[in-house]
Amino acid sequence: MASQNQDSTSSLLRLSNELLREILDHIESDPDKLVNLDRRNYLSQESFKPPPLPAPNQAQDIASFRLTCKRFSELGAIHQFSRVTTRFSKKGFLRLQNIGRCPHLAKHVKKFSYMVPYFYVDGRERVQQILPALQSSLGTVDVRHLLKKINEQKEIVTSKEDEKALTKALAAFTSLQHAQLLRVLDQETAALQAYIRQHEDVASLVELNWTQACSHSAKVLGAALLAARSPCTRFSSPMLSPQSAMALAAHPPNATQVLAERLTCLELHFDGGPDLDNKMRELSSLTKLIFTSAKNMQAVHIGFPSHRPLSLRLEEVFHDVRWDKLLAFGIQAWKLDADEIIALARRHRDRLKGLRLRDVLLKDGSKWKDVLAFLREDMYRLDWVSLRRIGYAKQFDEQWAVAGAEVPDDPPGGASESDDESDWDPHANADQDDGSLDSLGDDSSIESDNELSDDDNGPEEEGMDFPMISPDTPSSVPWCNCGRNTFLESPEALGDNGFIVSNPQRKIWEKWVVRRCPEHSER
Repeated sequence: MASQNQDSTSSLLRLSNELLREILDHIESDPDKLVNLDRRNYLSQESFKPPPLPAPNQAQDIASFRLTCKRFSELGAIHQFSRVTTRFSKKGFLRLQNIGRCPHLAKHVKKFSYMVPYFYVDGRERVQQILPALQSSLGTVDVRHLLKKINEQKEIVTSKEDEKALTKALAAFTSLQHAQLLRVLDQETAALQAYIRQHEDVASLVELNWTQACSHSAKVLGAALLAARSPCTRFSSPMLSPQSAMALAAHPPNATQVLAERLTCLELHFDGGPDLDNKMRELSSLTKLIFTSAKNMQAVHIGFPSHRPLSLRLEEVFHDVRWDKLLAFGIQAWKLDADEIIALARRHRDRLKGLRLRDVLLKDGSKWKDVLAFLREDMYRLDWVSLRRIGYAKQFDEQWAVAGAEVPDDPPGGASESDDESDWDPHANADQDDGSLDSLGDDSSIESDNELSDDDNGPEEEGMDFPMISPDTPSSVPWCNCGRNTFLESPEALGDNGFIVSNPQRKIWEKWVVRRCPEHSER
């Protein structure tokens, strides 16, 4: 038996590194390898959706593989540390510092996810007295743990522990490609939040605030990326507050310009709140600086809540910028004139392969058939177009005004691109942490990931991976030669009534724009 084990080990050691990497891919795949900027799924809901939890033995399998020998340890580290997730907590920053102190591990980090909870607003002096009195009303919630989190948040911000840890770690992540800012909500905080919403008297004494948390964290993360001179070229956040974007304005303009010049992908979905138009208008000078400086941009997505579409003109945000390398462009929840969409598409007609206009509503005087006709005739590089829930502003406003009518607040990225709607809840709990530190062998000084869960249950909108492996009108699928891909040559035959667009109708329109057969193409 011992002889057989030795023979098996010897055979395994003779395998090439490339083949061993293939084996590791089957044990724990790396979704970042699948990214391809010109595919349709790039900005779909699946991109925001948390990846499925790994099988219980996956992390252990990789860790055990690394214990075999030095060669296997190095190969396994590529998988184990390609993605690192850090929570805003003392344990989270300690873990991050430990990774940063190990250059042979830190050099493999390509994606960094920063998970930030709601902040307990300062100035609520009575919170320490109020929360214990709520223990019976909050059921299983451990108020003592909540109080500990409140004190910990204040200590971290006051001591700048987050800034120090992020700057050191990002400097060690010499291969970093993608940074994302995510919002997390643990069960205890969620229970308290629900209670506050139902009791106005408590709301005046205890406040949970995402805007404050997001603003602070965005500012610190941006400063850390600058101080570390990070090679990161991609930034995303599925729940960014407009006020947090203003935190970038606190940096000197040349610093913001340096960050923007490195960008190749920017994927932002802003949360709602009152007075959204004015808040975004206040960002106009900042967006102009960022977008005019980002000469290397290949993919852009700017989105808003489906129930509260933005009404600003497109160029109040994008400022007539033309990106020479742009491959995919997406916007969500916007009231626009047809000529605004046409003008932006025309500027990028030489390279643009994907265009997403999700929840876009045309204003009075505009027709979708005019937009579609331009895309079909002039956008000769276009491989796919997504028109999920497009419509007209008048019909949307009338629906919203009807008593009792409800327009759902969709998750960032909207609903699934599949024909049947997904039941996925973007706020569902998911306990996960990429780049597990369990059973590190020679790196045993780093704490076990199980010790560092901090009872957080994963990002509400984790993901933003924007995987572009798509079954939807992929560019590799040959056009049908049945002769029907020239159907409805005239835009007038599209049946655009200027008031409402049905789901079956928009699917036909998507195929019509890219000249795909309505019967034999998948999408």
